Amino acid sequence: MNRKKFIRALFLTGVAGTIAPQILKAKNNKSIKSTYDSLLQQVGFNHLPNKENITMNTVIHKAATRGSANHGWLNSHHTFSFANYHNPERMSFGVLRVLNDDIVQAGMGFGTHPHDNMEIISIPLEGDLEHKDSMGNIAVIQEGDVQVLSAGTGVTHSEYNKNKDKEVKFLQIWIFPKEKNVAPRYDQISIRDIAKNNEFYQVLSPNQDDQGVWINQDAWFHLGKFEKGTSDIYKIKKEGNGVYAFILEGDVEIDGEKLSKRDGMGVWNTDSIQVKAIENARVLLMEVPMSM
Repeated sequence: MNRKKFIRALFLTGVAGTIAPQILKAKNNKSIKSTYDSLLQQVGFNHLPNKENITMNTVIHKAATRGSANHGWLNSHHTFSFANYHNPERMSFGVLRVLNDDIVQAGMGFGTHPHDNMEIISIPLEGDLEHKDSMGNIAVIQEGDVQVLSAGTGVTHSEYNKNKDKEVKFLQIWIFPKEKNVAPRYDQISIRDIAKNNEFYQVLSPNQDDQGVWINQDAWFHLGKFEKGTSDIYKIKKEGNGVYAFILEGDVEIDGEKLSKRDGMGVWNTDSIQVKAIENARVLLMEVPMSM
């Protein structure tokens, strides 16, 4: 696929669904295409890691360096390039394409919009997020839940703050799929019963029978809540994968690097990483393939 076709495909999988409410409500391809054309020069694809490099590589994204967009109803911070935020050095981490830290105002949300060939994971951090999709699913997700929308051949959905009196905060994560044009699928689980203290526990995998939700990619997500001074070692599950750590709360040290709330750090060409809590902390680890 040439660059222009790839960028257009990426745009149509969901960028059009988040840049502005009027795009969310677009009723024909012409309006979406027009927006795509206007953003063509702003959206690209990051260079993936050099397969020849056999030493451990790292990349650090401090919270203050993220892109941001405040639409009033939505305040979003983008770890990777998204919509009107473009940084050619921050397009992806392997197949991890989007990591958005979203705050949606009371009663507001994302109108019905399309996605295809993208694995979309939502992790609520506070409040209640109501989901509706073209497969007939209607659900509310809240802190302690994990949701996945495997868009496959195509699906439309909406996400709204169910409450009229408080914000909802959640992570919106997109991952390129392992296989294209599969049947779309929705899944949601509560992770309250599997949560552990001072060690990482799995909340997502590529296997339907494993703990957590499952997606169409060789990816594993783990969460960990750590008390000050405790640590855990995470071992990479598949050769060639890297792991991206996102600090939800507190201060940690990862292989000698100090990270704070909403900082991110990607590591690849290694078998494991060690996470140590400098203060009480909560961390999300996302292990993903480094090439497609």
